[in-house]
Amino acid sequence: MDRYFKNRFKEWDQEKDNGNLIEPFREKFRKKYLELLEVMERAVASLDDTDGSVYTGTAGIALLYLHLYEIASDKGDHSLLHKSLEYIKGSIDNCKRRKLTFLCGDSGPLALAVVIYSLLGESKKSKKYRDMLTGIGEELVFRSLDFPGDELFKGRAGCLYALLFVQRKLGDDTINKDLVIKIVDTIFESGISLAREEKWQHPLMYRYHEKHYYGAAHGMAGILYLLLTTKEPSLQKRIDSLVKPTVDYMLTLQFSSGNCPSSLQSSSRDRLVQWCHGAPGWVYMFLEAYKRYQESHYLEAAKRCADVIWSRGLLQKGYGLCHGTAGNAYAFLAMYKLTKSNVYLYRAIKFAEWCCDYGRHGCRTPDRPYSLYEGMAGTAYFLSDILVPDTASFPAFELT
Repeated sequence: MDRYFKNRFKEWDQEKDNGNLIEPFREKFRKKYLELLEVMERAVASLDDTDGSVYTGTAGIALLYLHLYEIASDKGDHSLLHKSLEYIKGSIDNCKRRKLTFLCGDSGPLALAVVIYSLLGESKKSKKYRDMLTGIGEELVFRSLDFPGDELFKGRAGCLYALLFVQRKLGDDTINKDLVIKIVDTIFESGISLAREEKWQHPLMYRYHEKHYYGAAHGMAGILYLLLTTKEPSLQKRIDSLVKPTVDYMLTLQFSSGNCPSSLQSSSRDRLVQWCHGAPGWVYMFLEAYKRYQESHYLEAAKRCADVIWSRGLLQKGYGLCHGTAGNAYAFLAMYKLTKSNVYLYRAIKFAEWCCDYGRHGCRTPDRPYSLYEGMAGTAYFLSDILVPDTASFPAFELT
């Protein structure tokens, strides 16, 4: 059974490029994301109010409204920030600090609270939640926790992302740099230990629930990407000696199609072209390696990823971020931001056009149809983000 729809869009024609690709679509995309927001808001009461996560719960809606504030022209209007707070209030007031990651745990709502209260000028509340957030990081480092691993969704990288998210939004000094360093070192030591135990030739290896995942959500691509984005000067030599050769190992795994395997156990199966498992999640790792080392083979690998996403990325699973067309389109925007080649902006626009026909293609209805990562909120996020393609970034993952 096919996992994707045949891409019937025409290839980009450079001769017809007027240099302003987004303008003819600006109003269409704006109207559609506002329409999706209206539908989502009417239905949001049906969300499980016990799910406060960014991935499928109320904090994901909060992140969407924070984003809409950030791209709004009037920063003096704080209504979107207050709306964002409404969606995390339950999570931050009843934080149990049992789950530590940004996407699926308590650090997501807490990091959002730090940023939102800071933007509102409420420094005491921002500090309160920052202290709670850094307390989670300290638990990770200093206590013996029953922790599922190092991956982005439920592992150490997910907690690291929460700290880096606050740093990027509010400045490096808002988070204790020593804590960031210790978490990164913990991720390094975990990867070194497993690589030695299993006798791998490259220095880092990770697994989740006894499976060696390679993708962005549960595996190597997501972990290595975040490590490459870490700016702390004292970590740079370790990044060069540990992360770079591991990315080089990942490079050898890419299929001739341009796609990438979901796991070691599926290393011969060229099936999934979606952010969580496959080429759409690997793009960011390759691009970050290229930015850092300026070695062309990383950029060429990212281009091959983009090509297979163009041919096989209109997914039957739906329009969402994690395993849907909107999430795949973000890879084109990442390529565009680095290369400034309009071929990638064109491809993102065409996938956005597809998303504007939300619900008309016979796609599978996601389990959480209004959520950020599986459903309508994520598609609305993408359609608003493509209007500012030079700053667009994959929510709760890409650090800019």
